[in-house]
Amino acid sequence: MPTKKLSAARRYLAQLRGGPLSFGGMIESLRNTDGISQTNLARKLKMSKAQLCDIEKSRRVVPPQRAAEFAKVMGYSVDQFVAVALEDELRRAGIPRKVTLNAA
Repeated sequence: MPTKKLSAARRYLAQLRGGPLSFGGMIESLRNTDGISQTNLARKLKMSKAQLCDIEKSRRVVPPQRAAEFAKVMGYSVDQFVAVALEDELRRAGIPRKVTLNAA
């Protein structure tokens, strides 16, 4: 999916949720929109369904490397997924910032 489309979707989802979009919330929303079950996505990511559920409910933090794997498996922009994962880490550290990445 082109970055521009995901950015628009990200803004829309954040607006619906009434606040910043978490990585887990983004994954859950995109997974549901794409019609993929938790079990199927977990299998593709080589993780348990429970681990995926913890990520979607923001009980587990996803490092940038893993966020890139999610993007590749789900067919979305690596930059956008990594940016949202970094924003989660910054929010948890008390530094609420928006992250924008450009491919090198």
